[in-house]
Amino acid sequence: MGDASGKEPAAAVPVRGLPERGRVLCRGFIESVTYAPAGEVAAFTAIVTDHDAPPPKARTAVQARPAAQASQSGVRRKRPAVAADRLRVIWLGRRRIPGVKAGLELRLEGMVTVRDGLPTMFNPRYEILSRQEEQ
Repeated sequence: MGDASGKEPAAAVPVRGLPERGRVLCRGFIESVTYAPAGEVAAFTAIVTDHDAPPPKARTAVQARPAAQASQSGVRRKRPAVAADRLRVIWLGRRRIPGVKAGLELRLEGMVTVRDGLPTMFNPRYEILSRQEEQ
């Protein structure tokens, strides 16, 4: 994914090293893909992780305070923690991306933002780095 200026592309950041926001070049493996049904808006979604990422820790249930108590306390609430071990990639207007399937290694370039507590990249540039063996 070089550009017209002839500059060498920057090193790809692992998914665990992504900032909360900004333009990034990252690399990871597709864990899962989601196809939108014909009756819904066209969007192809993939979850990308680092290949060597440790398994996610078991989450414990946290009892939330009632909304009235939270607003009366006057304390500014912290933003929910960002799941740093996964990246959601969404291609809007596409029902599928040829060659993109679970187990594939990709290099992605685009803007990262947090949506529903998960780092998300919309319509990134991508490069397929490996192909899954057909059996």
